[in-house]
Amino acid sequence: MLRYAILFLVVAIIAAILGFGGIAGASAWIAKILVFVFLVLFVVSLISGRS
Repeated sequence: MLRYAILFLVVAIIAAILGFGGIAGASAWIAKILVFVFLVLFVVSLISGRS
């Protein structure tokens, strides 16, 4: 999941450099959502692994 977040972040940076604002914004938004989901799943796995 973290790999996809990094991939979308790279796509957003490249699109921003090339001037595609809409694609860059959408890719950055997807990357933020994926990082948030990754962090939530990581915390849940830490909590469930201790019990």
